[in-house]
Amino acid sequence: MIEALLTALVWILQFIQPLIVPICFAIAWLFVGMVAWGIFSFLRDGTSRAKQMHRIPCSNCRYFTSDYHLKCPVHPSKALSESAINCLDYEEHSIYWS
Repeated sequence: MIEALLTALVWILQFIQPLIVPICFAIAWLFVGMVAWGIFSFLRDGTSRAKQMHRIPCSNCRYFTSDYHLKCPVHPSKALSESAINCLDYEEHSIYWS
């Protein structure tokens, strides 16, 4: 019984042996491709997130205080967040305003 099982196993390994190298080659390149795609998608998502965050106008607003206790007296809950992107009370800070 065991002898027949070992003989079948040897026959299967001899049959598969010429296919092992191409299969491992394909699996290795698939892994390299998946890593490259992961890096590409990480960079793509990171740049789109950075573009979104650079649209926040608070640091150029005249009401922005730069104080971590109260960043904006007009909209304190929206200050420096994505909800401040289209702020209706935004006024650009100028050096002539006092």
